[in-house]
Amino acid sequence: MDFQFLIDGLAEGLQAMTWLEAIAVFFGIASVFYSMREHIWVYPTGIVSTLIYVWICLEYKLYADMGINAYYFSMSIYGWYVWTHPKANQTLLPVTWLKPKGWFIAVVIFIASYGLLSFVLKNFTDSDVPYWDSFTTSSAFVGMWLMAKKKVENWIMWIITDLVSVPLYFYKGLILTSFQFLFFTVLAILGLIAWVKSARNYAQA
Repeated sequence: MDFQFLIDGLAEGLQAMTWLEAIAVFFGIASVFYSMREHIWVYPTGIVSTLIYVWICLEYKLYADMGINAYYFSMSIYGWYVWTHPKANQTLLPVTWLKPKGWFIAVVIFIASYGLLSFVLKNFTDSDVPYWDSFTTSSAFVGMWLMAKKKVENWIMWIITDLVSVPLYFYKGLILTSFQFLFFTVLAILGLIAWVKSARNYAQA
């Protein structure tokens, strides 16, 4: 790997960074950090980041990602409620694995959202990356839904989303955001390990 290329890219991103992107990146990283620890602050920090990225994605013609950030916002409200209102016999909503029915719903959500988004972006917008943009958006749709349900598999979807988002944002010139998604990939792997352990502890309790 050419580490000098990465260093030069990060330096370029910092030089081109706006204060708005910096705030969005900071709160985005904070949100993932809190999610790893199953802390409720995942949602308020995430709300700040997603609202800012709605505007940024609009400016850079990443329309599907603009939509996903709006979706993040609404799902953050939903997740905030679900996490703070566990079942009567639970003090906290536990981390659990997805069941076959849940996998079926997740696959349907991904296929349906990808088909719809790619069609709309290709035919009704001036997006130059309709299929790329649609893929990251669809996988993130599923990831956010699974996170709100506190399912271990949400981290798998975030790893996929983050890995594909790194070159997408680099291509669009949002260098710092690209590096943010690279960092998110590392955090998502750590989050997956932590939630697998949490789910096992709950199953053994």
